[in-house]
Amino acid sequence: MIRLRILAMIGAFALAPVVSPAADMPVDYPPEGNFVQFPAPANGIPVGQEGAQGKLVRYSIGDSNLPSRGGTVSRIKDIAQLQSARDNQLVGYGLIIGLQGSGDSLRNSPFTEQSIRAMLENLGIASEGGRARAKNVAAVIVTANMPPFVQSGSRIDVTVSSLGDATSIAGGTLVMTPLKAADGEIYAVAQGPVISGYSAQGQAEQLTNGVPTAGRVPNGAIIERQVEASFANQSTLVLQLRNADFSTAIRVADAINAYSGVRFGGRVAQEQDARTIVIRKPKDISPARFYAEIENLAVEADSPARVVVDERTGTIVIGSDVRISRVAVSHGALTVRITEAPQVVQPEPFSRGETAVEPYTAIEATQPDARVAVLDGPNLETLVSGLNRLGVKPDGIIAILQGIKSAGAMQADLVLQ
Repeated sequence: MIRLRILAMIGAFALAPVVSPAADMPVDYPPEGNFVQFPAPANGIPVGQEGAQGKLVRYSIGDSNLPSRGGTVSRIKDIAQLQSARDNQLVGYGLIIGLQGSGDSLRNSPFTEQSIRAMLENLGIASEGGRARAKNVAAVIVTANMPPFVQSGSRIDVTVSSLGDATSIAGGTLVMTPLKAADGEIYAVAQGPVISGYSAQGQAEQLTNGVPTAGRVPNGAIIERQVEASFANQSTLVLQLRNADFSTAIRVADAINAYSGVRFGGRVAQEQDARTIVIRKPKDISPARFYAEIENLAVEADSPARVVVDERTGTIVIGSDVRISRVAVSHGALTVRITEAPQVVQPEPFSRGETAVEPYTAIEATQPDARVAVLDGPNLETLVSGLNRLGVKPDGIIAILQGIKSAGAMQADLVLQ
């Protein structure tokens, strides 16, 4: 076995399944899904729950001092993640063999020939003298994401991408390739058949499906070394929102505190900024079990009003909170056509002149009648209807949105990609 050096400990731990607070008492979920019931603690009944001992206590998951805006209600696990539960990226260099003449040309990819010789020498085969002429081998870069909580012996997917001038890696097999992390240590070994796109070409037509020079090896890597973790001993959990927002962070903290006030008799969560919520683990419960109880709490997620525009593809995404003040918009396309028609000029007979080419340019500008429309966007449906009434294409809508933003009539962020 490969002797491995211990990596700096990263907080990671396999999350335990959600366990009901009382296994012998069924949990009653109302149809709307905004409330949950569980037994009150035997000692120290929380304030406001007097007389609830031995009975099921009903409380609202979404309790918060912030007003509700009727937004999307999501679970905490869907909008946030544990700071200690992170992936680790792996990379390696390997060879794919068994290609049908679509591999690297060794003249243009000398590193492929060097890799072939090194592989054969490691296998005890002498390869000195002569040059290889194989066209069924391709050099590739192998990448993978090592998820948290994986143990030695687990399998993960890997992605392979051609490094040389191979035309296709479809049908090939990746030879055993060690995968390293940023610290230079080997954490996994990849090997297996490659699944990729294909390309068929004739004299007058070519058909391509997917990317034939890149592919995947499902479950192609075996974890040889796990990341040491100390999650079980942590007394503080740090949640990070996937989309930073102060309102969402406060609602998450309030929802956790509403739960912990009844379940554990005190507040445990505190918002730190627009992305981070710090949670103090109660006593007599493991971090995994505690997070399993709070990750399914429902929270109303909020986000700033935003319009995202991709000018390359003409894609426009308008958020539900975008508002536009009442404006008048006129949009018309100006078309300018320039035609070059050089004319040949002949000299008069017997004038001893020379034939010459005289340039002739015709410029024509046309502009169709532009309509003036009034846009007023109190909600998303009204805004979209107003834009559709203008009858412009996506590139025209992009120009209109940019003009509305410049005029100060758009109450939203305009993101150009």
